[in-house]
Amino acid sequence: MVFEDRRQAGRLLAERLERLRARHPVVLGLARGGVPVAAEVARALGAELDVLVVRKLGAPGWPEYALGAVAEGGAACVRHEALGEAGVSEEDVAAIAEREAAEVGRRVRLYRGDRPALELAGRTVIVVDDGVATGATARAAARAARQRGAARVIVAAPVIAAATAPELRADADEVVAVDLPEPFMAVGLWYRRFPQVSDDEVVACLHRAGEEVAADPWGGDDWLAGDAEPADPEEARTVVIPFDGSSRGPGTLDGELSIPEGATGLVALVHGSGSSRRSPRNRLVAAALRRAGIGTLLFDLLTPAEAIEDEVTGRLRFDVGLLAGRTAAALRWLGALPGTRALRLGCFGASTGAAAALAAAAELPEQVAAVVSRGGRPDLVPAATLERVRAPVLLVVGARDEEVLRLNRAALRHLSGGRLAVVPGATHLFEEPGALDAAARLATGWFARWLATAAAPEARAPA
Repeated sequence: MVFEDRRQAGRLLAERLERLRARHPVVLGLARGGVPVAAEVARALGAELDVLVVRKLGAPGWPEYALGAVAEGGAACVRHEALGEAGVSEEDVAAIAEREAAEVGRRVRLYRGDRPALELAGRTVIVVDDGVATGATARAAARAARQRGAARVIVAAPVIAAATAPELRADADEVVAVDLPEPFMAVGLWYRRFPQVSDDEVVACLHRAGEEVAADPWGGDDWLAGDAEPADPEEARTVVIPFDGSSRGPGTLDGELSIPEGATGLVALVHGSGSSRRSPRNRLVAAALRRAGIGTLLFDLLTPAEAIEDEVTGRLRFDVGLLAGRTAAALRWLGALPGTRALRLGCFGASTGAAAALAAAAELPEQVAAVVSRGGRPDLVPAATLERVRAPVLLVVGARDEEVLRLNRAALRHLSGGRLAVVPGATHLFEEPGALDAAARLATGWFARWLATAAAPEARAPA
């Protein structure tokens, strides 16, 4: 089918999405062409609208050929099969991505100004574009929404290439289109009027949507679905954590620090491979800790440029030495900060983040009072390093995560203050109903016990 223009296409797309109205979704329009379409969808569903800035990674000398895309927040998608066709190396595309990330940042400031991005944690998010050809920008956008904690991500567009739809499902819970043609050719061919969307039009769409949203757009608490956590009343403070001593030179990491009144301790949460401080699983655990009166630091292990490089190459996420150094830098920073240096420190690590947490605990035995690993990879840490960990360590593993369970049992022999807790029915990501809540309860109990005690390090051994 051929659409009159983006507005008509948006209204037709909204009809396919009407069933999601009761979930009070957030609609994200991909700048620039997707925003007018998304505005119609948001208006029809009575939903909140925001922009999501994504930039295509064009091949050198062939800018229309998409090697991938990068989105705000550092999420990226690389079409590795396209690299060979264009004769581009992973290092080349990482450099292209870093340049495009700077343009992403400029457009975010232009479109959003001082207004914060809408909160996505625990919500249904509809990512809207005016059309999807290769799927690179839509996949990067879906990953960006997931990084910000979206509970469910739907990629929607008036027209999507039939061959691309299955690839989108690798990053989206659902794909919705008015038409799925094959062959596809180009998005503009499916519109009678397809003018370039200006920056001013994007800003105007967002302004109008802001005026139309009701004072209580969620309509109470019924937007929460499944195991999503209720909003945490503790406000986080945005912080910048310095690091140095790395082969990559000095730099800073972004973080969120929350200290409940009368906090009995403070836990640094170390995310797993390919994630960030916005990891929805770590955020759920952090909220549970704060409700128990324990402060939390959620922080990125990689700089924005490194996050893009890692998305392209996948190398940095397994560099435990690098990740442990960043974790140790965050712990030293907490130990020197006037508002936190009196608090006993713990580390909670997930997957490869658990390896970084254990290595940092070995490096800083006088600072780290307790460690919890969820689905961790202690096998990535040398046995001699594990034996230097003086803090009590709780290894939490899913019963159905058989290989990781075997690796944790082997590592337990090298941890003098270690215990293993197996969560029945859980797999590696603890996605089963109640599994992550069980892990959060175990972590909260462990930190409540060991961060509050004043026992000397050598006396801290689990009973």
